[in-house]
Amino acid sequence: MVAPRFRTKTFKKRVKRVPGGRLVTHYNKKKPSKHVCAKCGRVLDAVPRGRPYEIRKLSKNKRRPNRPYGGNLCTNCTKDLFKQEARSL
Repeated sequence: MVAPRFRTKTFKKRVKRVPGGRLVTHYNKKKPSKHVCAKCGRVLDAVPRGRPYEIRKLSKNKRRPNRPYGGNLCTNCTKDLFKQEARSL
């Protein structure tokens, strides 16, 4: 019997032949949602979209942009934040 979480059409199926010769249905894993800016909600560029075990395999500089608030705020929000900090000094 199929596991209850796979009983929807949202999982793509593929049929694989196992070493014993019989055909088995495998279900593809879903991709996680895209990362968004914490302030404005815009989709972040240069932040890969993958499951945690896939992201863990990447080097640190490929996981997120190498700048302050990289991977958390978009470029426009970061720029605005820096302007506000500079003006408050």
